[in-house]
Amino acid sequence: MKRMRCTVYCTASSYDIPKLSQHLQQSGSVQLYRDVLHSQSRDEKKGKHDIFYFPYGVVVFWGFTVTEEAENLVILKKFEKDSLTKIEVDEFTFAFGTKMEIHEDEVVLNKKDPTLKLAISYAMAQSVKLTVFEETIARTVETCRQLPKDLALKGKISLTRKQTSQKMGELFLERSYINLHTEILDTPEFFWEHSELEPSYRKVIHYLDVGKRVELLNRRLNLMHELFEILGDELNHQKTNRLEMTIIILIVIEVTIALLRDVFHFI
Repeated sequence: MKRMRCTVYCTASSYDIPKLSQHLQQSGSVQLYRDVLHSQSRDEKKGKHDIFYFPYGVVVFWGFTVTEEAENLVILKKFEKDSLTKIEVDEFTFAFGTKMEIHEDEVVLNKKDPTLKLAISYAMAQSVKLTVFEETIARTVETCRQLPKDLALKGKISLTRKQTSQKMGELFLERSYINLHTEILDTPEFFWEHSELEPSYRKVIHYLDVGKRVELLNRRLNLMHELFEILGDELNHQKTNRLEMTIIILIVIEVTIALLRDVFHFI
């Protein structure tokens, strides 16, 4: 079996699909499968090459060389929204055979229909986007790792009120972003119309262990929520302490003024 490259890149938070579609139409035919753009090119020696652009910042190349992929990524950059500082990549090989299967990062296709490639690309795209979510949470949790320890050992968090508010803001933004985008990890609506391709999608999802990884992602999101609540409690505690100190200072001033008034009155 002749093996070719299949590469998945997550390069941005999202792509401007309408503008990207207009651009691609200038150089060839483009097809839209719901919200996924499919572009196809033909090579006399290698046959057809397929590219699938997913709106959530993932592109999947089938049959391209490393150089060709890099050239396409440069063009794609113009249509990115919130480009990632670190591009996430997943690499596979593919060939054609009698039965659709995936083993040791090699995909065997049982037909040349691009919709089969799209079904498999959905699973690959979800997996690489999930990796971005996992790394985002891992970084965020790492920056907050010391907070529960400080609370256990010192009874308070070693952050100023401003730093605590900033940390809460960071946690809220990261958690909200992931929560808002986790629907992309659900079964795509594409399979409502192409149910015969869903088993192939499921095979790749199972191979990439997406189900278990989503469960772990949700547990980590819960951990972020708990850290957010800890910081919120600490901020309230700091406010309470500040209010108590203000009241104490005001009482001391009032007592001092009363004593001075009595002293001067006695004199």
